[in-house]
Amino acid sequence: MSDPWLTSLMTETPQAGYELAIKLSRMGVKYTQPSDEIRGKLRPVYEKDADSLIASSHVVAVNFQTVSVANNYWRS
Repeated sequence: MSDPWLTSLMTETPQAGYELAIKLSRMGVKYTQPSDEIRGKLRPVYEKDADSLIASSHVVAVNFQTVSVANNYWRS
């Protein structure tokens, strides 16, 4: 992946920050497993697994924490 897609962690609103956190999480998976075909085969396995879904939510939460710190959301 050579095309830059993340130009800033700064967002206009906390909602936009949360959406950025989701994108960060999804892109992390894409970088880790660049094959669309393999990701497609794995999706039916983890989409019905509660532990996998909780782990995914945790990754989004950590990324949102990062975006929140960058945007000083905690002090607003």
